[in-house]
Amino acid sequence: MMRSLYSGVSGLRVHQTKMDVIGNNIANVNTVGFKASSVTFSDVFYQTIQSATGPNAATGAGGQNAKQIGLGANVASIVASITQTGGSQRTDNPYDIMIAGDSFFIVNSGGTNYFTKAGNFGTDEDGTLTIPSGAAVMGWQVDPKDNTKTVAGTVSPIKIVTPANLYSEPQATTNTYVSGNIDYKDTQIVAGASGKAANVEFFDSLGQKYTAKLKVNQNAVTNEYTVAVTDITDATGKSIFAKSNGATPPVYALNPAFTNFTFGGITYNPAINTTTGEVTLTGTGTADILQFDATSGKFKGIGTGPNPTGKGLNLVMNATPNPFKTVNIDFSSVTMYESGGTSKLEADMGSITPTGVSSLGSGRKAGHMTGFSIDTNGKIYGKYDNGDNRLLGQIAVASFSNPAGLEAKGGNLFAETQNSGSFDGVGHDVSSDGGSFITGVLEMSNVDLSAQFTDMITTQRGFQANSRIITTSDSMLEELINLKR
Repeated sequence: MMRSLYSGVSGLRVHQTKMDVIGNNIANVNTVGFKASSVTFSDVFYQTIQSATGPNAATGAGGQNAKQIGLGANVASIVASITQTGGSQRTDNPYDIMIAGDSFFIVNSGGTNYFTKAGNFGTDEDGTLTIPSGAAVMGWQVDPKDNTKTVAGTVSPIKIVTPANLYSEPQATTNTYVSGNIDYKDTQIVAGASGKAANVEFFDSLGQKYTAKLKVNQNAVTNEYTVAVTDITDATGKSIFAKSNGATPPVYALNPAFTNFTFGGITYNPAINTTTGEVTLTGTGTADILQFDATSGKFKGIGTGPNPTGKGLNLVMNATPNPFKTVNIDFSSVTMYESGGTSKLEADMGSITPTGVSSLGSGRKAGHMTGFSIDTNGKIYGKYDNGDNRLLGQIAVASFSNPAGLEAKGGNLFAETQNSGSFDGVGHDVSSDGGSFITGVLEMSNVDLSAQFTDMITTQRGFQANSRIITTSDSMLEELINLKR
């Protein structure tokens, strides 16, 4: 009689535990990265009234099964559905990341590494990538010997918005190219005429922008042309060779910082009108010649003689101090086709290749960070207003042989246990196991409300049935006590 009472009590207890788990699942139906748990039961130790016996051939007695009475139920397991991915919620927030795969983000709080599926990140005052509770998102840093890659070493906090990352270093221009067409019938380019102008922009190593003003004129031969420099100006359009004393009216002098320069075999020395500030460049030397094929109109080369081999002219600045690098101006894409007596020339920074234009050697000004992006491999790139994209770090992930063995710590965090497998402190690239990152998206809770409500119904019925066992056993005990009356 008493056994049924205690069996009913154990049944109530396990069903109450299951209802607690269901309640927690439903409470977290909208929690980012939450993993629903499920409960399983097992029966408890049995009391054996009679052991099993085998058949006895001597007496002719048959075998008998054991007679056992169970003593109730127990909770066998409470397991989180770690590997079941929740729904995707689009946020368009660059700090929100979802893992497409079985890996976990690595975060560090108080010197201890934890693991999470919730990718709703942000930054703190130091520019460190963090989760809402303040734990730092861990990953790999940029290789100091190759800033296009990261070093897969021991994970450390990823810093995005730091003083070093807010700016992009300027670069001096080393390559430019001139494109377009020179029409040999264009009267503007004949020898002695004003010439066809082309402005070539370039940067020095401090990020300051300059413009070399070129003039193309026809040589004595109709398919040969000379290129001269008429002036070099700064970003405000003023000649770099002129310097004003600031008086009214101003008196101009040569700028001692810029002495001279060479271009296309010619050394140019500036002279200045002290009243107007007008700069005149005088060149000495033999100019290199642009030659075109008289039959096809295509670029033939730069140089003298029938077989010129050059493709570009070098601009070499002489300054004190000298922040400039030699700028190669490539003319190989210029043609000499008939176009109604009109020529057109354009210049761009960078190099030109057979497959198209590249930015190699274009140079750039100093840049300010305007944002960042995270690719599918977790590499974080800073975006700058000078067109630069710089690698800032990479988010690493961790995987476990038995992710269901992780211990939930609250705050969407899990900790490793002896049964989950261990974290090696390094982690791996999310793509190494076929996974990827999706930015601007969050993984939502994987709670299935229809399944939870169904479990709630069966749990309620189980609890109700066990309570009936107790009340019925109580009635039977009451009848037993009433026998003495």
